[in-house]
Amino acid sequence: MKNKLNENKPIYLQIKEQLEDSIINDSLKPGERVPSTNEFAAFYQINPATAAKGINELVTEEILYKRRGVGMFVTDKAKDVLVSKRKESFYENFIKPLKVEASNLSIRPNELVEMVMREEQGNED
Repeated sequence: MKNKLNENKPIYLQIKEQLEDSIINDSLKPGERVPSTNEFAAFYQINPATAAKGINELVTEEILYKRRGVGMFVTDKAKDVLVSKRKESFYENFIKPLKVEASNLSIRPNELVEMVMREEQGNED
């Protein structure tokens, strides 16, 4: 868990995103138990209902599942679902605007690819 929460975004979303990040970077693996709403509440000194809202969204999205009396756990398909969702978000938020700006600047698709590849090659040093 991160030590601080950001004031620019709802707390429940930050908790949800922390769990998503932990699953994507393999800090939390399939079948592993995630911190409980009470653990989040105690750590961040927040209302347990706030933490529950973020966790429950992940249950709805089938990223987590509940084992009654035991806790919440990461589903087997969680990482694949999250990576797919983030790729689509990346496309919508970065690639589409990039293509629009490239078009505005009369940059042809092959030139755009060359620019990306040039950056890639520059980072290999």
